[in-house]
Amino acid sequence: MKYLIDTHILIWFIEGDEKLSEAARSLIANPANEIYVSQASLWEMTIKISIGKLSLSISLSELELFLVSNQFQILETQFRHYEILQDLPFHHQDPFDRMIIAQAKAENYTIITHDDRFKLYDVKLL
Repeated sequence: MKYLIDTHILIWFIEGDEKLSEAARSLIANPANEIYVSQASLWEMTIKISIGKLSLSISLSELELFLVSNQFQILETQFRHYEILQDLPFHHQDPFDRMIIAQAKAENYTIITHDDRFKLYDVKLL
């Protein structure tokens, strides 16, 4: 299966946070699944680190190694993602979430999230 993980799910996975369910953790760690991280998540995390709203136990350079060692794939933004993004209803204003939703729709990926606002969109969720 192909999954796109939301930013906070990625953070919880990195930090070993107990907010991430064991089922979700196992699914993400299962090498049979393809786990994608949106460029939007990396952008969001970088911005939040730089303004002091996020602190990770690893540096950004270590984050790259972490993603590679866990076989996560970076989902780059494509024009087809922007085309879907422009037509998404404004159920909420978070630009990073909206791009993640658009990417999941375009690629037909299931989003792993804990954010209830994602349920307002026509997208597969876990």
